[in-house]
Amino acid sequence: MRYLFEEYAFDTDRRELHRDADLVPVTPQVFDLLDYLIRNRERVVSKDELINAIWDGRSVSDAALTTRLNVARSTIGDSGEEQRLIRTLPRKGFRFVGSVREANEASTALAPSDDESSNRPLTVPERPSIAVLPFQNMSGDPEQEYFADGMVEEITTALSRFRWLFVIARNSSFTFKGRAIDIKEVGRKLGVRYVLEGSVRRRRARSASRGS
Repeated sequence: MRYLFEEYAFDTDRRELHRDADLVPVTPQVFDLLDYLIRNRERVVSKDELINAIWDGRSVSDAALTTRLNVARSTIGDSGEEQRLIRTLPRKGFRFVGSVREANEASTALAPSDDESSNRPLTVPERPSIAVLPFQNMSGDPEQEYFADGMVEEITTALSRFRWLFVIARNSSFTFKGRAIDIKEVGRKLGVRYVLEGSVRRRRARSASRGS
């Protein structure tokens, strides 16, 4: 996956960061930190979660974490004072707040098009890859859509914590919401080996009364 923000291109498959046409040197640990924050940019990542993901749960001091974050910011032209791209939320965690575009989205046929290039299959990453599609709401209650969508978002978030697994972002998967789809075609369009789909039904709790 290639993430584009400002003048940068962040390539997770090649593990490269480019600023325009120039390759930006970045250490593996800082790359992993940026990767995790960018992939989880829709939410705040806690300090403990970040340490567990990047340092495999090893004991890391706040100073060491701050140092890595400052290096990550500096690598992408940000700073601790400005926090234009990586923001620290006191007592909550960190979040990548820059505007990001996934390069694959530009070449994925998410809508009918006469452009033949939009139908070209994407390159499937070498590591295991998966897309979690919106679940079908089987309750018959439109108000339960948020429950089905929330469940998909939780599953996507949980899967994204595995660094060896390539997970398609929620905004890409949800372009298929409410559409009749072919699983093989979805996998081809999103460039993944596996596609998870499902349905969910939420039953309301019933209260029972007993007469005397």
